[in-house]
This record gives sequence, structure tokens and C-alpha cells, in this order.
Amino acid sequence: MHDWRHELDVDPLPWLLEEVDPGPRHLALRDLVGFAADDPALLAARRAAMSADPIASFFAAQDDEGWWVQPGNGYGPKYSGTVWSLMFLDQLGADGADPHVRRACEYVLAWTQTDSGGFGFSSSGRGRSVPSSAVHCLNGNLLHAMLDFGYAADARIQRSIDWQVAAVTGEGMDRWYAILPGPGLQCGGNQGPCAWGAVKVLLALTRIPASGRTTAVERAIDVTARFLLSQDPAEASYPHAAGSSPVNGSWFKLAFPLGYVTDVLQNVEALCAAGFAADPRLDHAFEWLLAQRDGQGRWRNGYAYQGKLVRDIDRQGQPSKWVTIRACRALKARAEARSQAR
Repeated sequence: MHDWRHELDVDPLPWLLEEVDPGPRHLALRDLVGFAADDPALLAARRAAMSADPIASFFAAQDDEGWWVQPGNGYGPKYSGTVWSLMFLDQLGADGADPHVRRACEYVLAWTQTDSGGFGFSSSGRGRSVPSSAVHCLNGNLLHAMLDFGYAADARIQRSIDWQVAAVTGEGMDRWYAILPGPGLQCGGNQGPCAWGAVKVLLALTRIPASGRTTAVERAIDVTARFLLSQDPAEASYPHAAGSSPVNGSWFKLAFPLGYVTDVLQNVEALCAAGFAADPRLDHAFEWLLAQRDGQGRWRNGYAYQGKLVRDIDRQGQPSKWVTIRACRALKARAEARSQAR
């Protein structure tokens, strides 16, 4: 198989596999080395990651009922409340079978999932979410986490999938709201289609195994991918609320973890997951990504949410194993897609 590291001046794996950082080591073994899910070495690495920071500090800050900071729908406070902590644990590679994770999932399903099936927000974080608050970015993030944590067969998650598909395609959606004024990735906050939300939607829907996707899910994936490919992902000049103002600079700050904001790399990750890893329309974005390496061939964290999380994960502006793993995943996906196309 074509080695994804051929484009890198320095092999990042020895750094990523250092035992001193169990969390990144676990993800590197899983996603870059490619150990099987039941490999004893991978299971041991996951156990080590679960008992070390930052995951251990997230668990220590969790209430016994499953919430963080305050009870309620979990959107507030941003970014330390329940929904954020759960989606960040997903990005950290937490084990979905762990009791802390299961309690968090059940709490979010009880308080954040609306009667429509979509996950909704509230600026205060208190009270149960209502249908008028369900929005693409939050539903996409939480749906992705729930699928990663083993809830694919749960009827409540099927309702979330159904809501997400209907919200994208318009087929079967009973009612629109100010925050979700119509199909096609529309967002009231963005005054039009929202690329940030689209990235979260695509990442979530592509977590559904191809064998388990309905025709409606495939249509929603197609609509979302076509929208994201309608602009050069490296330029990110999608419609946005500021109209003629410059493109939001957050696109060009590689980050970890990621909330509702996204970056060029996560757009690439989503499109790779949708089957476009070898598509030449991503070439410019990959060139941009490779240019972001530092002198040691590592990627820095341009937005670490430092001081805003339950527990800091990274240091702002410093080389980041977490961001480097994200970049290497994308490079690996492209190399594998190109190899299969030959």
C-alpha cells in the first residue's frame, strides 16, 4: 500500500507513539498504524488513555448523574458544559463502553434531544431542548459522538439520523424554524447555508456504515458533499452572514478539539470520509495543509480553547500531537484512495 508518509520530511509516528502521552498514542495506533479493534496492544493503549489526562480529568469533573458544570440541556456554559464535554471525549477517543461515557450519553439523550429527534441548544444550558432549537452543527457533532460510542442501533439515534436527513433534503420535515429556515444546510444564524454545519453533518452521516445507509441518507450525504465541494476547500469562501466581509479566519486555524467552528482540515476530513480523498478538488487544500507544518514536521494548535474547557488539552500555538494526528489521518486517507484507484 502507498505509504502516506512519503510527503513528509520527518516521520511523525515515533513522536505520536511516545508512551508518555497515552491519549495520542492510542489514536495513532488505531488510526495511523491501523491495529485491529480487538488487538491486545490497542486495547491496552486505550485503557492507558482512559486512565490518564486529559480523559481522566473530564471524568473527574462529571457529576454522578452524567452532566458537567450544571444540569440541563448542556449547551451552556460554552465550552465546558455537558454537550461539549461529550463531543470532546469523542474526539479524544474515549471508550463508549465506559460508565462515565454511557451516563453522559444517556443524559444528553434525555435532555438535549428534542421531540423532533434533532439535538437542540439553549444559551443558558438549562431546561430540556425544544424542537425550534435543533441545528445542524450540534446535531452533527452529537450524532457523530453517539455513533462512535456504540449507539447506532438505538432507536433514539435513528430519530436523530432521520431528523438530520430531513433537515438537509427537506423530505419529511414537518416544520421549519428561525434557526433552521429550510433545507439545503440552511442556518438562521448564518443567514443562508452554513459550511461549518455542513462539515459536522457530513462527518456524522458518513459514520453510518455504507451497508446501513438508506437511500435518504445517501441523498443527504450527496447534497452536503456537493455543497462543500462548490468552493475550493482551501479558500473556504462559502456564503456567510457577514456577506462581503473576509472569510472567517477560524477556517485557517488548525484546532483541537473542535466545537461548532471548523477548519480547512476538518472540511477535508469530512470529504475524505465521503469518498473524495483522491479527488483533485482537494489538492489545493492538501497543499495548504502540508505547508502548515513546522520545522520538525509537526502541526501546531492554532486554537486550543485554552482556559475554556473542563480541562485544557493543548497549549495554544504549540506543536500538537492531536492536530498532527488529524492531519496524518487525512494524508493516509488520500494515499489509500489513490492506491485503490490504480
